[in-house]
Amino acid sequence: MTRLPPMILVFLLWCAGLGAAAQFGKISILYEDLRAIYGGSGEVALGLVVSVVGMVGLIFGTTAGLLVARIGPRRAIVAALILGAAVSSLEALLPPYPLMIAARVLEGVSHLTIVVVGPTMIATLAPEAQRPFAMTLWSSFFGVTYAILALIAPFILAHGGAPGLFVGHAIWMAALALILRVVLPPDPRHSATGPAGNLLEQHLRIYRSPRIAAPAMGFFCYTFLYVACLTLLPPEVPLAQRALMATGMPLISIAVSLSLGVRLLRVVPAVRLVRWGYGAAIPGFLILGLFWGQGAGMVLGGFWLAAALGIVQGASFAAIPELNATAETRAGASGAIAQLGNVGTTSGTPALAALLAATGPAGLVSAAVLLCGLGIALHLWQARRRQALST
Repeated sequence: MTRLPPMILVFLLWCAGLGAAAQFGKISILYEDLRAIYGGSGEVALGLVVSVVGMVGLIFGTTAGLLVARIGPRRAIVAALILGAAVSSLEALLPPYPLMIAARVLEGVSHLTIVVVGPTMIATLAPEAQRPFAMTLWSSFFGVTYAILALIAPFILAHGGAPGLFVGHAIWMAALALILRVVLPPDPRHSATGPAGNLLEQHLRIYRSPRIAAPAMGFFCYTFLYVACLTLLPPEVPLAQRALMATGMPLISIAVSLSLGVRLLRVVPAVRLVRWGYGAAIPGFLILGLFWGQGAGMVLGGFWLAAALGIVQGASFAAIPELNATAETRAGASGAIAQLGNVGTTSGTPALAALLAATGPAGLVSAAVLLCGLGIALHLWQARRRQALST
């Protein structure tokens, strides 16, 4: 095994996260191309090509955390990257719809494994002083991937079409599988042994624990709000400011998370910072309500809430190692984040879109403020539970 500095390993794991995010992003980029190929199956069936990857995480998120702890994170992430490369190679052939859906289900297994292993290994490998930055860096992988794809996808599509994008993704995943197979430390010998136990009981143990479940419960409110805001807010501003809002919100969120968020994590506990982030987001939503439909005011509100939710994003992942000391409990917490995160991203946009259509901006803003309050309340409740258990 080649020994590399811990932060280089963290960076390589983050690169694996970029590949996992691209399992969603490449389909979003190719959506119209895929409509021409699979559109005859209907709009719901076409949407399933995008969403089925997330559905795997929604159903099996905590299961993945439990299994990763058993088989070992190094074995798991290398196998997931190999599977991702193989599936993307198959997708490059643009197979018939049933085969494409089957491939996307397998890609969901690959994606889920990577997003569970990534933060678990990073929390273990990163030196304590650099762990807040490392966990915040990991939390940025989705936003960074979409920004990169927006830049490079037009060039790839111009020269290789849709198959070229799939092949490029397969090469990325295969290269990282090879690199991580060589450089990551071996799994503990005991990681693949021991009885599986009752999976239902293990799930209940995860969600009963105020340490394992807390990061995921707070993160649910973030995913419910953030993806919906990125989708629903830009179309509500005048056309002249629409592109600014659509591109600026995710970039501001990432920038604030990696700068101010990391600095604050050095002096503020992660769970407290999550609460601060939700509290800071509330004025942003109120500004949106006051200036709805007005360019400058809505852009200000959108940027404000994006910055505040960026703090929530990084601090939620930093809370995993802060609250959980072992690889097994960290894997369980990462699996729970994957599961509840997918619940939020799947339900947030349609729920808030329906509310916006039925009640107007006041309904959306009120619901968003309540969700921020819920995020704060959940962390306060779990903190009291942890305090009660320690006394």
